[in-house]
Amino acid sequence: MRKNRGVAAVALLKAKRAIVVVGTRPEAIKLAPIIRELRGRRGFVTEVVATGQHCEMVSEALGALDLQVDTWLKENQSNEKLPDLAGRVLSQLRVLFQMKIPDVVVVQGDTTSAVAAALCAFYLEIPIVHVEAGLRSGDFMIPFPEEANRRMISTLATLNLAPTVAAKLNLQSEGVAEEQICVTGNSVIDALHYVVNRSSDWVNRDLRLVGSYERFVLVTAHRRESWGQKMVDIGKAIAAVAKRRQDTLFVLPVHPNPTVQASLLPPMSGLDNVLVTEPLDYGDLCRALAACYFVVTDSGGIQEEAPSLGKPVLVLREVTERPEGVEAGVARLIGTKRNDIELAILELLDDDVAYKKMANRVSPYGDGRAAVRSVQAISHLFGQGCKPEPFAYVDSDDQSSFADQYA
Repeated sequence: MRKNRGVAAVALLKAKRAIVVVGTRPEAIKLAPIIRELRGRRGFVTEVVATGQHCEMVSEALGALDLQVDTWLKENQSNEKLPDLAGRVLSQLRVLFQMKIPDVVVVQGDTTSAVAAALCAFYLEIPIVHVEAGLRSGDFMIPFPEEANRRMISTLATLNLAPTVAAKLNLQSEGVAEEQICVTGNSVIDALHYVVNRSSDWVNRDLRLVGSYERFVLVTAHRRESWGQKMVDIGKAIAAVAKRRQDTLFVLPVHPNPTVQASLLPPMSGLDNVLVTEPLDYGDLCRALAACYFVVTDSGGIQEEAPSLGKPVLVLREVTERPEGVEAGVARLIGTKRNDIELAILELLDDDVAYKKMANRVSPYGDGRAAVRSVQAISHLFGQGCKPEPFAYVDSDDQSSFADQYA
């Protein structure tokens, strides 16, 4: 009996092998604080595996957060379709997981690479941790394919790390057990704090133009469900406001997808106060969020990041799986109709009262300690330590201190 107890004790002390799978830049950004926390904690050996989707952008994002990829899968082919991407990632990860034999696989969010990694781990009976679990739009097809992906991953996951209480309630309404959920806050806030606190000069020299204007508006648009006429209307709306408010600079880091560029950019051609740039590296994006007047975006991550810096967010979507910002008054859904976009932007530019109501510097998404809670929850999954106290959003002056530094 003593010998058995000794063997059990040795097994308990043996380091757990964690493989963190990264596909896209947003995944890299949100997983980076958790990777760093895992690597700094005894009891884990952590390996970062990249799926080959966004090679340069993943490397750049991790580099901005002082991390790097350990293993790259075979790089994707140009114009790789979703079924091909899923099949490639699933097949290559099967070989890797069978060779490395991880104790846990960590995935983030709602990408095709994330659902393929989760499915592979499930087939091999490896525990799955889902970071940013429980976001829901309420429509299985919007956004496509993200809404379906995130629901599938949560069904497969052993541990769901929900960023907010609302996300936890979504999971519970779908039958996920209480013990499989931990509310952590969103790790994107951890990453934002890390980079902005190390702020430096612009990497993209074009951005020095912002110093020539009293204020600038950051605009990003790329969502698949907005391709076509909706994207054309977004471009026309930005152009119309830019013509009317030539004292304001509109900074538009354009998505590399040619379909997006062909629809979005033509209406803004030749306008001096519209700065079209290549996608910003993560450091420049964080600095732009800190320096801008407000944000117009269809990005999920920016909906979470901007409020932490006291920046109002106008969301170019009909629905959002991040309703906490809307409920807190720091974000507003404005859709993709040209007239609605124009009116919403002009209101924030011209109405100081309306602007201040949204720029209240309170974030419902996190406090910069999501990674600590996440790794505590993963440790608890293996019987090490206690489950962390959940993140709770409090509308208080304490929440505003970080944003005040960059107001």
